[in-house]
Amino acid sequence: MLNRTIAPEFNQVGDINFIQPSSKQLANGLPVYILNAGEQELVRIEFIFENGNWNEQKPLLAVAVNGLINSGTSKLTAKQIADGVDYYGAFLQTEYSADFTTITLYTLTKHLASVLPILYSVLNESIFPQHELEIYQQNQKQKLQVSLQKNDYLARKIFAHAIFGNTAYGSDINPSDYDQLQQIDLLAYFKAAFQSQNCTIIIAGKFLDKDFDILNKIFGGAWENSQSFARNHLSFSAKSGQDIYIEKPDALQSAIRMGNLSINRTHVDFPALQVLNCVLGGYFGSRLMANIREDKGYTYGIGSGIASLKHAGYFFLATEVGADVCADALKEIEKEITLLKQDLVADEELDLVKNYMLGSMLGSLENAFSHADKFKNIHFFGLDYGYYSNYVATVRNITAQNLKEMANRYLDWNAMARVVVGKK
Repeated sequence: MLNRTIAPEFNQVGDINFIQPSSKQLANGLPVYILNAGEQELVRIEFIFENGNWNEQKPLLAVAVNGLINSGTSKLTAKQIADGVDYYGAFLQTEYSADFTTITLYTLTKHLASVLPILYSVLNESIFPQHELEIYQQNQKQKLQVSLQKNDYLARKIFAHAIFGNTAYGSDINPSDYDQLQQIDLLAYFKAAFQSQNCTIIIAGKFLDKDFDILNKIFGGAWENSQSFARNHLSFSAKSGQDIYIEKPDALQSAIRMGNLSINRTHVDFPALQVLNCVLGGYFGSRLMANIREDKGYTYGIGSGIASLKHAGYFFLATEVGADVCADALKEIEKEITLLKQDLVADEELDLVKNYMLGSMLGSLENAFSHADKFKNIHFFGLDYGYYSNYVATVRNITAQNLKEMANRYLDWNAMARVVVGKK
């Protein structure tokens, strides 16, 4: 009989297999990557455009174009776009990140010939109607004004600006920036960024040769947009540490966000640094959670992360704590970082982190869509699947001494921007 008083032994995850995409080109040279997998007649098609033409005086152009791109074209109104997509049970999603804008279509494969022409019009013929722009400006300003009253949002905003300055990664957006948006500027950015030469298509799901022919027929010819486009080329240098305090006299909680420039996914140390981060604050059993939440009771949640952007990477740590214990929380955070630099991580703790990270990687590969997401993580950094082989090997074989070296190399309290919004 099973003895439930004895915990089962750890069994480390074995080989992790990735579905790798096939590569094709449309007739106009547009690259297409296809992960043909799954039994359901469902497909996700992502049109990914790199952000560019950065203008410090007009920081919201890429964001606003993403938010308004399906608000009307020269042939279709916003309602006709929404109704047309909805009629076929499809779904159209727009997503903006610091480096890329993505327009994603989810649809049954059998409806591709009916839905893709709608998307072609969106990507080639959008006009950004003035009345839709005015509604967007009003709504976004109201959302921003509400967000600026939240300590955690304000801390995140100030931290990004402290690290990256007035760039696409850290621009200090204010409500007045939305007032500067003009239809003519949105059209100019749209015609520059949304062209076939700046597009990558990634497809996941049931997608056969006949479906590729449909895609090629609709998107393989000349696109409408052709204005001059320059990709963003950003560079950053490390800054000395700084303390930024925004006092909120009535605050019951203080938001803490800190960190510094670091490495991104292209650096050889990145997988090892991810293991170190997991120990510090990367999962629920991390040291920060054990100390600041479980032991001290200062917060409901605290965590850290390593963000990988196209032109930079950064380490960050974030939490909200009771205003009366903010100073104590900061001392405990510094203590946990110092311990990682001075002492070796115990074997039992490291084994737990290794199993968690490998299990999380395996668990994240549940369908064709998640395999496509893993491909995107390496493709746009110029990497191949050897990155994941190295990641798995690093997690399995990393030692406590390796982690101590990583901590001394990358975790420097004195180099961090430390932002507190509330009271301390």
